[in-house]
Amino acid sequence: MKRIILLTLLAICWSLPLQARQVEIHSLRIWSAPDHVRLVFDADAAVEHKLFTLDKPHRLVLDLKNSRLTERLPKPEVGNRFIRGLRSAERNRRDVRVVFDLTRAVKPKSFLLKPNRKYGHRLVIDLYDKQALATRHAQHPVKTVKALGQRDVVIAVDPGHGGEDPGARGPHGVREKDVVLAIGRQLVRLINQQKGMKGVLIRDGDYYLGLRKRIAKARRYRADLFVSIHADAFRDSHVRGASVYTLSRSGASSEAARWLAERENSSDLVGGVSLDKGKMLASVLLDLSQSGTMQASSEAANRVLKQLKKLGKTHKRRVQQAGFVVLKSPDIPSMLVETAFISNPVEERRLRDPHHQRKVAKALLRGISAYFHAQPPPGTWLAAQHIKSQPKRHVISRGDTLLEIAKQYHVSISGLRRVNAIKGDMLRVGQVLRIPEG
Repeated sequence: MKRIILLTLLAICWSLPLQARQVEIHSLRIWSAPDHVRLVFDADAAVEHKLFTLDKPHRLVLDLKNSRLTERLPKPEVGNRFIRGLRSAERNRRDVRVVFDLTRAVKPKSFLLKPNRKYGHRLVIDLYDKQALATRHAQHPVKTVKALGQRDVVIAVDPGHGGEDPGARGPHGVREKDVVLAIGRQLVRLINQQKGMKGVLIRDGDYYLGLRKRIAKARRYRADLFVSIHADAFRDSHVRGASVYTLSRSGASSEAARWLAERENSSDLVGGVSLDKGKMLASVLLDLSQSGTMQASSEAANRVLKQLKKLGKTHKRRVQQAGFVVLKSPDIPSMLVETAFISNPVEERRLRDPHHQRKVAKALLRGISAYFHAQPPPGTWLAAQHIKSQPKRHVISRGDTLLEIAKQYHVSISGLRRVNAIKGDMLRVGQVLRIPEG
């Protein structure tokens, strides 16, 4: 009898709904990026939520299921593009509703992030301007058209990390995201002082930008070179020195497979060739594109590393290869520069110094400039200057004489003899003569 009563009580208990522990929401962080505003709720567990918008006036409503606030939510900064204010209230004794008063209609996107080394569970909400999304894919007219269609070389400078991703932190609290942004801004200013070159910042503020979004942004700018700037960290604080990375071959192979799986992106990468013409053709074209891009990346990176060596000790003597996501653009030569080890107290102090930041930026500029002056992209102002600087040459045909050649190029016979070490009047068919300056 007792056994029957016990089983009955257990059955009743099992049938009753279990009251789960409430998720605790510790804080809200608000980050403003050029194209969106990011809201990050920090919690002690994954939180179930629901989002919807209202108009007249515009509002965003967030319902946090089985949750409670442990701290008062912060007010948005004055001048926030989307958020005028916010308020919160408890609902049903178990839930929390947060209402954001908006300046305009937005399109929200939310997702959950699991804990990492720096943060616990997070609910992330990105707010995009609903009207601006319609024109989001418009091209950026950043390449300057000069006389005879000569354009500027475009260098995309990408300071790593940002926003809720501070990157590495030095022993005295210096944050990687801050110093690399300062160096990036210096570098862009220096690039824009060079004739025929244009620098654009991929991240120009304290906000987070996804790795592949950085690549996409560089592609919208039609960049000729992508330079990602970082400051490394290691458990051994004695490790120091700059490093330069390009994409490893294995990383390129895996990226090729990913791009080929995405029809639209793959078509872009092979110059508009549709994959309807066959995956084999697209694969061959993409492989050729990647090979040329990786070769260009290596040559540019070697020139940058050579200049960094003049600032002091480098961590590695040669350019390194790795599978960094930001290097995986098959159509843009790319490099990642670890300017120093921020975990080293001496290098942390130097990275914080604006004078040293400028020295690093100048070294990067010298390497980038040397690369583009040696191998300028066709159609650019630098390419036109490169052609002008090359000595003219003349291939001897049957019947050519020194007198006729001198008249053709408006130079003296003695000048032709001197630069080509010609003593007599004998010329050979097929012989190549250098033409001196007129």
